[in-house]
Amino acid sequence: MTGPAETALPDGFEVQIDRRCVRNGDLRYLVGGSPTRVLKLSDAALGMTSADGRISVHDAATRGLARTLLDSGIGLPRPMNGPNTDAVTVVIPVRDNQSGVDTMLAALGGRRVIVVDDGSAVPLRVPDGVTLIRFDVNRGPAAARNAGLAAAQTEFVAFLDSDTVPTRDWLIILLGHFSDPKVAIVAPRVVGRRLPSGGSVVARYANAHSSLDMGPTEAPVAPGTALAYVPSAAMVVRRSAFLGFDESLRVAEDVDLCWRTHAAGWRVYYDPIAHVRHDHRESLRELLNRRRYYGTGAAQLAGRHGTTAAPVMATAAMALAVVGLMTRTRIGLLLASVVSLYSMYRTRQLLAGIPGRDVIAASATGRGIGWGLLQASQALLRHYWPLTLLAALVMPRFRRVVLQLAVAEGAVWWLRDQVLQSRSPAVGPLGFVLMRRLDDLAYGAGLWQGVLAAASPAALVPVLRL
Repeated sequence: MTGPAETALPDGFEVQIDRRCVRNGDLRYLVGGSPTRVLKLSDAALGMTSADGRISVHDAATRGLARTLLDSGIGLPRPMNGPNTDAVTVVIPVRDNQSGVDTMLAALGGRRVIVVDDGSAVPLRVPDGVTLIRFDVNRGPAAARNAGLAAAQTEFVAFLDSDTVPTRDWLIILLGHFSDPKVAIVAPRVVGRRLPSGGSVVARYANAHSSLDMGPTEAPVAPGTALAYVPSAAMVVRRSAFLGFDESLRVAEDVDLCWRTHAAGWRVYYDPIAHVRHDHRESLRELLNRRRYYGTGAAQLAGRHGTTAAPVMATAAMALAVVGLMTRTRIGLLLASVVSLYSMYRTRQLLAGIPGRDVIAASATGRGIGWGLLQASQALLRHYWPLTLLAALVMPRFRRVVLQLAVAEGAVWWLRDQVLQSRSPAVGPLGFVLMRRLDDLAYGAGLWQGVLAAASPAALVPVLRL
């Protein structure tokens, strides 16, 4: 299937310039997006923009400006209306979870629903008015979702797993984005259910740090960016843009769909204002086994999408700076300093004519090195941990570095996810660091399991750009 034939935004659609891309209140020069870019608004474009950075579409000029801002990631969609909820069919793929289906149907309140029983040992039951499709043998969630969509008669289909429960107005919030004719998929934030006080560390970690939770920041979804995919546990798709889940995949089928949809020219968007609650696994064994299972999908993604699935992506210069810093030697620090200064100089040249370019260049370089250090730490502790363990056993100096990284990386993510984004952290720092390290070991084990099964190291090969 090709990309959208019609891309014009409708009258009344609004786009808000992301305030994080604005410096000192000056809307003329915008720096942001993923990857980072610089936009300079002309006098005519500024004339179409309100003082708070909002553009309302009403003619060809405002349509073009709004589309440019959306495609750059610097503009955030603010649709004024969208399809009616009657234009949506909810598809629930399920196996052996009658109670989950019952809870879901009660929460959906009589909406048009198709339940796909994917080979349950005891056939599922649904009330009158709900369509039931049953597979005699388990065919996997991709096949179940495809079958549900094929049976639907509406232009939009919402996929919800049976262990999720949508909150109020979730569908209305998401449907607004489809007033942009380029949007093919929109996903809500998947959050944990409310736990009673005193739950175990495992339950609280799984609830607050789920791999299904893409965080509190809205963003376009694209491979190679800060938000590379959204989970199929909860998403709404435009039927005419749906490329189908790959039924040969039992894991990572949602990542594959997002990447193929983006490659076809469609937009995928994540809106965390809409919430869907999810029942997470509360035993350590179940949690780690699920993480391992997710890791096995990396090799299959690498086989289909090549370097897009690489565990590490960085420029060669930034990689040199990060390696230099991690050696903690004088030569390494000198190398990192030289590379950093060169990177600042190159960035400053690209920002010629932009006020405050020295500060912008220094800030961009600092963020790049910080992210590079974090990415390298994650790779050592998650993707490459078998190699890291071997090296640590024979190299005492490296062993100390790894132990320090294991604590520091976990502390950074605890501060980011549990403190800055929450008034009351669900898990303390020690419990969080311990659970994160176990999480990484499980995912990495699955990654290597998938690599060995595929007889290809593609999922382990980093990508360095000049």
